[in-house]
Amino acid sequence: MTRWPSSLRVSAQDHTLAELAALGIVIALLESAIPSPLPGVKPGLANLVTLIALQQLGWRAACWVSLLRIIGSGLLLGSLFSPGFWLSLSGGLASLLSLALASRLPARFFGVLSHSLLAAMGHLAGQLLLARLWLMPHDGVWLLLPPLMLSSLLGGVATGLLTLNLLQRLASCPHPTPSPLP
Repeated sequence: MTRWPSSLRVSAQDHTLAELAALGIVIALLESAIPSPLPGVKPGLANLVTLIALQQLGWRAACWVSLLRIIGSGLLLGSLFSPGFWLSLSGGLASLLSLALASRLPARFFGVLSHSLLAAMGHLAGQLLLARLWLMPHDGVWLLLPPLMLSSLLGGVATGLLTLNLLQRLASCPHPTPSPLP
């Protein structure tokens, strides 16, 4: 007979990942309320929590934060397993792959802003590839590439600049010492 542990040990990093994922879900919910000139085009501001996780905790943490955010927002928006969810997931996975490659580039030439731009372009590539293979199996989908690339470029720059600003603010904040639980 298997015995379950009486309590699970939760590390400080687990708490940080949960907080970042929850913040990402809130931002994704707020972003879903923003009207869009093209269906599905969003600024991608929820990706800033993934970039913060990447910078502060590493690529594995960024993966957890991104995937939890995508699944959590899909659940709360009622879009889990819908075509929009699969597009978000494919974009998120492609974005994570581009971040994995980008994090191996020399840090003095490639920082948060370039990571944000590469992630935004990776996200677009993942979504368009899935759209072409599954949702719209027609070469006409590539006609959407120029306006969507411009949108990704603008969103990537905005997200990167916001992430840089937040990281600078976090670096200047004193970190409180955690108090022991009663």
